[in-house]
This record gives sequence, C-alpha cells and structure tokens, in this order.
Amino acid sequence: MIVPLSVGPGTLESTMTEDLSPAERYAAARRRAAEQATALASFREMYDFGLDPFQIEACQALEAGKGVLVAAPTGSGKTIVGEFAVHLALRQGKKCFYTTPIKALSNQKYADLCRRYGTAKVGLLTGDNSVNSDAPVVVMTTEVLRNMLYAGSQTLLGLGYVVMDEVHYLSDRFRGAVWEEVIIHLPESVTLVSLSATVSNAEEFGDWLDTVRGDTEVIVSEHRPVPLFQHVLAGRRMYDLFEEGEGHKKAVNPDLVRLARMEATRPSYQDRRRGRAMREADRERERRQRSRVWTPGRPEVIERLDSEGLLPAITFIFSRAACEAAVQQCLYAGLRLNDEEAREQVRALVEERTAHIASEDLHVLGYYEWLEGLERGIAAHHAGMLPTFKEVVEELFVRGLVKAVFATETLALGINMPARSVVLEKLVKWNGEQHADITPGEYTQLTGRAGRRGIDVEGHAVVLWQRGMSPEHLAGLAGTRTYPLRSSFKPSYNMAVNLVEQFGRHRSRELLETSFAQFQADKSVVGISRQVQRNEEGLAGYKASMTCHLGDFEEYARLRRELKDRETELARQGVAQRRAEATVALERLKPGDVIHVPTGKYAGLALVLDPGLPAGRSNGHRGFDHHDGPRPLVLTAERQVKRLATMDFPVPVEPLDRMRIPKSFNPRSPQSRRDLASALRTKAGHIPPERARKKRSQAADDREIARLRTALRAHPCHGCDEREDHARWAERYHRLLRDTSQLERRIEGRTNTIARTFDRIVALLTELDYLRGDEVTEHGRRLARLYGELDLLASECLRERVWEGLSPAELAACASALVYEARVGDDAMAPKLPSGKGKAALGEMVRIWGRLDALEEDFRISQTEGVGQREPDLGFAWAAYMWASGKGLDEVLREAEMPAGDFVRWCKQLIDVLGQISAAAPAEDSTVAKAARKAVDQLLRGVVAYSSVG
Repeated sequence: MIVPLSVGPGTLESTMTEDLSPAERYAAARRRAAEQATALASFREMYDFGLDPFQIEACQALEAGKGVLVAAPTGSGKTIVGEFAVHLALRQGKKCFYTTPIKALSNQKYADLCRRYGTAKVGLLTGDNSVNSDAPVVVMTTEVLRNMLYAGSQTLLGLGYVVMDEVHYLSDRFRGAVWEEVIIHLPESVTLVSLSATVSNAEEFGDWLDTVRGDTEVIVSEHRPVPLFQHVLAGRRMYDLFEEGEGHKKAVNPDLVRLARMEATRPSYQDRRRGRAMREADRERERRQRSRVWTPGRPEVIERLDSEGLLPAITFIFSRAACEAAVQQCLYAGLRLNDEEAREQVRALVEERTAHIASEDLHVLGYYEWLEGLERGIAAHHAGMLPTFKEVVEELFVRGLVKAVFATETLALGINMPARSVVLEKLVKWNGEQHADITPGEYTQLTGRAGRRGIDVEGHAVVLWQRGMSPEHLAGLAGTRTYPLRSSFKPSYNMAVNLVEQFGRHRSRELLETSFAQFQADKSVVGISRQVQRNEEGLAGYKASMTCHLGDFEEYARLRRELKDRETELARQGVAQRRAEATVALERLKPGDVIHVPTGKYAGLALVLDPGLPAGRSNGHRGFDHHDGPRPLVLTAERQVKRLATMDFPVPVEPLDRMRIPKSFNPRSPQSRRDLASALRTKAGHIPPERARKKRSQAADDREIARLRTALRAHPCHGCDEREDHARWAERYHRLLRDTSQLERRIEGRTNTIARTFDRIVALLTELDYLRGDEVTEHGRRLARLYGELDLLASECLRERVWEGLSPAELAACASALVYEARVGDDAMAPKLPSGKGKAALGEMVRIWGRLDALEEDFRISQTEGVGQREPDLGFAWAAYMWASGKGLDEVLREAEMPAGDFVRWCKQLIDVLGQISAAAPAEDSTVAKAARKAVDQLLRGVVAYSSVG
C-alpha cells in the first residue's frame, strides 16, 4: 500500500479523515506513523517511481524477517527486492552479499550499487578481481561465496543477508550444484533473498527453501510491466501472431494459418495434370501471393524495424560466425542508423574504453571493422568477442548509440540490455549434439528482453518467416510458461572432503539429504508408490482369474516361463557364438582380401583396404574406438569406401580371393576408387558367395528343456480344458508383477540417491588416503583447496610431483588441461604440445587420469551422472604455453585458431586454477607454488590483463 507522506486540508485523505470518529482518526494516524517509520518507506523515497505490488509484498516479507523467493519475468524489476536487502543490511549495521552467476553481471551490479551507495560501502569479489572486499556490501560470483563458506572465511562475520540473483541457474548442468551448496551451508542467521525468472514450479522450490532455510515467502508475478506483442515478418508484411478471440481469448491469426497452408500446397501445374485446369485469374492471384512471401534478409529486417519505430532491437542468431556475418551484411548494404553527432559520441567512447589495448593488437582483433559497425549503430555480441568489446557494445546499446545488435543466446542470461524489439531468425538451434527446436522456456527468456521499462509503452517479439513454419507451434511457444526448475546437484570430491572436515561423515550425509535434488526425487516417489498400490490390487484380481480346479496353476505357469526362458537363452547363446566366430574371422582379414559382405547397406562384393583392428591410444590421444570388435575399411564394387561394423557380419566371412592394392591408391580420389572397383569386379565378380550352413539347434539336445517339457506334461493343470485362458491371466499376472517389482526398485533407487553417491565418493577417497573415517588427511586438505571438474586429478598430480621442475609456461600448459574443453569434439588431429618436460608432464597427467577413471569404474562413480573426472583436454596447452612465454597476440590467436574472446576467457579460468594450485602446493621442497605464481604474472598481460573494474 502506497502511503501519502503528508495530509493537508482539502485533500481526499483529509476529507475521508473528517468522516471518522476521533478514535478511528487516532488509529489511522498511528498506522500512518508506523508505516512511515518502516525501512520500506525510506527505501521508496530513493526511487522516482512507485513500486509494483509484488515488489512491495517481497520487501514487507523481508522486513518482517522472512526469506523470500521472487519469481517474475525478465525486466519486471526483481532486483529492487535485492537492493532492499542491501538497504536493510546497511540500516541494521549488517553485511549483505549480492551473488550473481557470471562475472559480467557482478561487474554490472557493482557499478549500479556504487552509484547508489558510494564506492566506500561496496566491494567486488570475482575469480580474478578483488575490490574493497571488507565493505558492508560485497558483490560476488556464487562460486566465490561457496569457496568462502568451505574455507570458513572471516569475511562471513556479521553477514545478515545474501541475495542470489538468477537463482534459476540452479538447473545448470555444469554449475548448478554451487547454488544448492550455498543455500544448504549458509548460517541459519542469514536471510536469503532468491531472485528467479518465471518458473512453473516456484512453489515446489519455495517448499524446499522453507525446509532448509526456515520461513520463506514465495512471491510469483506473471505480469510484464511492459506488454509484449508477438509478430511474424514474412516478405514485406508484419503479421500479428495472435488476434483477439471470443471472451478476450487469444487465437492464432488466420492470415498466418492461410499463409502456412498456401506455402505447403504444390504448384498449380499438378492440378492441370489431373485435368482440373485453374482459371487464369486464380493462377495470377496465387503468383502474386507467393511473390509476397519470403524470408527477409538481415539488412531488410533492420530497415523495416527502423521505419516502424521498433529499434533498438536485438536479433538472436544461434551462431557466432553468423552474428559477425550479419554485421558485415548490414555494412555492405550501406545501412546507417546513427547521425554524425552520434557517430562522434561512439568514436569518443570507444577510443576511451580501448586506450589500454596496444595498437598492434587492435588490427589483430578486427578493431577497425568493429568500430565502423558501431559508428553506424550496428554490432555483434557473443562469447567469442573480447570482453572489452562486449562491454562497449552493452554500454553503447543502453545509451541508444547502438540500435541493432546481432547476438547469440548468451546475451539472454541476465545482462541488462533491454530493447524495444527482439528478433528471432529461427526456432531451431544447435544444442551441442543436434539441431533441436527451442523450448518454451528458452523462447520466453529470449523474448523477455523486449520492452524497456520506463521508456517503451510496449515490447515486440518478431519471428522471421521460414518455409515450413507452423504458426500453431509458434503460438504454443509464445503462450506456454512451462519452465520447471530441476536440480543438477551432485556431490564432488572437493565437496566431500570439505564437508567431512567441517561436519564429519554422518552429519555430511544428512546435510546432502536436504538438497533440492533429493527433495525432488523424494516427491516423485509419492506418485510411484500410488501406482504400486494400484498394481497390487490388480495382481489380486489376476490371481483369482487364473485359479484352476485341477491344481496349482501358478506353479504350472512358472514351468512354462522357465521353458520359454531356457529356449530364449539358448537362442541368444547361438547368436553370441556366431558373432564370436564372425569376429575371429574378421580379425584374420588382411589388406587385399576380397570378401562378400553378407548383410547391411553395403552388402555384396568388397575389397579390404584396412582390417580395422584395435590400435589403442598414443600420446594420450584418443584413437579410433573399437570396443565392438574389428571395423574393416572396405572398397565396395559400387566404388564406395566405407568402414563396416561387426553387425554387418552376422556369420563368419572368408576371403574369396586376393588382389593387390596399388601404392598410388587414394581413397579420396573418385578416379582411384573407380579404377580399383572395376578391377575388383573383373577379378571376383563371377565368384558366388558361400552359403552359410545351417547348424543343428542346441535346444534339440538340451537336457534342461527335455526335463521341463516332461514336467509340464505331467502337471495336473496340463489337462485342463481352460488351460490357455488360465495361461493368459497368468501371463498378465507375471507381467504386472514384474512391472511392480521395477517400480519398487525405482522407489528404492530414488530414496537416498545423493547420500549413496556421497558414500561411493567417500569410499574412493578413503582408498586413496584422502580420508580416514572422519579425519581428513594432508592429501585431503590439499584437495579441499582445489575446485573444478578435475579437482582430484589436480590433487593427484601435486601428490605425485608431476609438475615439479616445470617452467611457468610449461606449468600453464599443463594446468590448461584441467579447465579447457573444446566446443566441438574433434579427434581427427592430435593437439600441438610444447616439447621437453611439459610434454612429458601432460602425458603423465593423462596416465593418472586413466588410473582414476578405472578406479571410478570400480567404485561405480559415473561421469554420465555428472560425477567423476572427464579426460583432460590438451587442446589449449600450446596456446597457453605460447602466451605465457611472451608471444604476441597475433601469433597466438593464429596458432590457436580461436576467437579473442574465447582465448581471454580460457586464460582467465587458467589463471584462477593456477591460483588454486599455488595455494594447494606444498610450501616446502616444491617448485610448483612459485612457478604457478610466475605463470599467473606471465599470463596476466595485454588483452588478458584488462578488467572493467578496479
């Protein structure tokens, strides 16, 4: 409720007050005085706009001493609630930590809070930045707070509030566990403020917070402060996606439905072929309609938005290269969105922000092309850009000096860059494995950028027409608010030693049982339990129906099942035996053997080029995978070179003949393949393939099958007239009993899952002498200081002194394997590595990983479940070595074949892990700590050293 700060004669309030009795006027005055004395009243005076109801409700709950979960759309002003927590902390003389998922957001929030409260009261802590860390208000990444909690940092003293911005990151497969660790381990005295995008299970998440953090108010707002309108741009026409239906219900625009139907129809000549000639006027109208429908080009889209007053706009393209190409297309088209005054402002700001970058590096970074786009009001924004360049784009966009940005979906993750319009080129994106449709949650997140509060009256989401587009599918994406929060929490080695050191094994296990992951798993068990109860009722009915007056039909049905199972097992053994014989025959093949492929896509005559026997690995590089036996490379009679699998050879294969493979044969040359295939047909085309001889069935001589058949015939129920009816009920009974047993196993598997994983991790760490009961050994204390996916590998490398005696550049190369992961898996070429000690150390790291991988298999710790150590990736080692050795940016980027932004990001992560290695390495009798500190100094130069804060 908004309270007027003064009541004067003649106002509505004073008129209403005069109608009250003296007692009522006194009570109203007391109420007003109490409301004006609240922290919320003084907080509201700091803003020149009124607060929304959901913001007021959340702030009142906070002031009442409750924790809050606020779930609201992007751009609705959730952060006001976080800022109120900062206000309360300063008013009460307590500390407030404001956590964000990414450094860019931390930097942005730090700047916002500094403007409001001054730099003396606000600090910043990220992986590579520390500014005024003892301030009462500190902005930090969530990982920093997690590390402080495990280390028992003195900075936590006096902490009253923690704001977790973008808490829906908890679903993130790689980093989500950190959010749960923080929520579970924060002291009870700390009030938690959780800010989330709109999620469909906010109440469930709130219930969990209530369980682990105490009284938590859940505030959900679906209201967008700036209404969003959805459009489809096809050719020159902008269609509304929805039109108002009966009772204010939204219906898909029928014009769009007709357009999709028209696009799907065949050209009119087919009708003529069927004898139904179209009138000339109809054909002309269809030609005109078709000519109006196309997917507009990128410059055309921006010009259209500009003409309709819909800029600034963000166009989401799910490819970095396409974002850069889009800017170039707009420049080539002569697009100019800025006047001369704006161009000068852009140039001045860009030159100021990039003054620290060496002039020789600017050319390497594509500075001048980038600047030309900015001066025209056009820019790209993606993770491959230099951080400085991205920050400049963000600042210019917010100032209105860049009006068209082409971005990847990473821009949607919290960065404060609202636009008037958002454009989606396609509704399909590459998810790392395949091209998949974007989900309703992703669509909501991307289009949530449209509409700037306090600037725009409405926001606009524009989807470009694509052939085959379904308006109904698009309407489903736009109208669905299904974005469930799913826990990705999994225990890790580092987490285990930290927990055991602080709480002991038993208490640690209990703590993990309170995770959101276990909370969700336990809730899912309720539905399964109900299904088990229903199944048990069904079993009782089936059992009654299969009752036989001649004897125990359940026993008779068991004999039938045993007979069927034995026959199936023998058939399976026969298949396995034939497969084994086929594998042995394949292993005997040699280059030059002419064979007949019995089945599959490439059945027929073939020449063996390479038998495809397992070759193992070399230099830690993953070779061709032969887990399923030999995979011969053959040339078919149809001139195709293909690598076959054992499934192509269900029966043993024997060479029909042999022929010489010319040394000059090149499998990539069509002419070479044609010549050799022709020689193959001439040599062996007339030889018929051998027919596989059918062997006698094993079942015919099996004693167990004979015994079971005798027992069946002797059973009383065998003579029953209704035997087959009873058997059908018995089969249903058995099938339902099997399903019920599976459900019961699922219930057993879902309860205590996190704790069981923790037990396996503890058992492995005990085997490696990191833990002894509740005691953490010296090795364990070292592991406690190493965070990251390969924490145990890093600890073992320190333990086995793998990195002793390495130069700083060589150590940087080795440490890079702990953090780097290639964007696309590529086993075609072994990565380039530094020579000498560095190469030997990298090889030793891969050997240690192999030992740990085998040990994890023994202890049933699976990487597919998000636990365990992935193979170290050596793809960044050469780039890290060169940069730490002082090589120039141009040379390093050329050798690494990597965008500048990716290079800087991996260097920052490498610096972070080197800092951990420096802290964890033995202080005495070791060169590693000193080499790690020197490596950090040698990496932290040029474009890597730049920081937007400090």
